[in-house]
Amino acid sequence: MADRPLTASVTRLVRSRRPRDGIEGLYRSHVEWLRRALGYRLGGHAADIDDIVQDAYIRAARYNDDDAHRHPRALLLQIALNLAKDQRRRDARMPANDLATLDDIALEGDQEYLLALKRTILSLPPDLRHVFVLSRFTAMTNVQIAEQLGVSVKTVEYRMRKALLLCAERLAP
Repeated sequence: MADRPLTASVTRLVRSRRPRDGIEGLYRSHVEWLRRALGYRLGGHAADIDDIVQDAYIRAARYNDDDAHRHPRALLLQIALNLAKDQRRRDARMPANDLATLDDIALEGDQEYLLALKRTILSLPPDLRHVFVLSRFTAMTNVQIAEQLGVSVKTVEYRMRKALLLCAERLAP
């Protein structure tokens, strides 16, 4: 009896319990690949890519398991690229911010906080401040910032991380 081949229903049951089935399995199997693929294609911030990856899996959950597992990488990549295009369109419609517009904000937020934020940004070392302003107040990617400043992308990422840490420290209550 042990040598008897599995029936179709038992085979389906075994397959349905494999960890790669379902959205969780899809995520575990392809998340790192999708991050790398988006990083290569978009060259954006790691946080932006992580957001797109998460949104892609939420959208992929709408598909049934057969559709999602037939060509999972193609499905995930197409969803993620469409999400990135949508995000770029939304960002293009929004006006670019700069430090001068912080003075023009009327009662939307705490004016003392905005003043402290402006002072904190202006007090950053010049190399950190320049990267921070280009990253947060323009639509430039890390690659574009690196090209403009003549430094590596890793240097841009380091300076941005350092600027964010300094701002967080100085603005902490």
